[in-house]
Amino acid sequence: MATFSSVSRQHVLQAIAEYDSRGGTGFLDVYGFEPLPGYAVVHEGRSYDLRAVVGVAHRFATGRLATSEEFGSSTDGAVAILRKRGFDITEPAVAVRAAPVRAARAPRAPRTPVVRATAAREAPSATCPTCFMTLPATGICDECG
Repeated sequence: MATFSSVSRQHVLQAIAEYDSRGGTGFLDVYGFEPLPGYAVVHEGRSYDLRAVVGVAHRFATGRLATSEEFGSSTDGAVAILRKRGFDITEPAVAVRAAPVRAARAPRAPRTPVVRATAAREAPSATCPTCFMTLPATGICDECG
């Protein structure tokens, strides 16, 4: 399966120029592509076969033609790359994907508050105001008296 990330806008324009010079049928025959109805690259008001243009643009980018078999059962990757490169793409009406509709959620039951135990704080130990030593349980400093 071919990846099309190496295909630049310039590569696509080279493929379109060759498509124009050979003619649509000649271009498809030379590279062994069958017409793909519904999908087209639109450039300067003209439509070009999407798979053929991307396959040849892949050849310009990598030196290897991406055949129609390498597109798999979908052309989503090629469509995404061409759109990123600034090209307009036409797709058949069934191929246009609507945003998924999410099912409505059932309302949540009200939450019951959780009572959490809090740690008891220790009172700071008493200190002698003169020498700042901790006072013993008697409350009288052993050093200062």
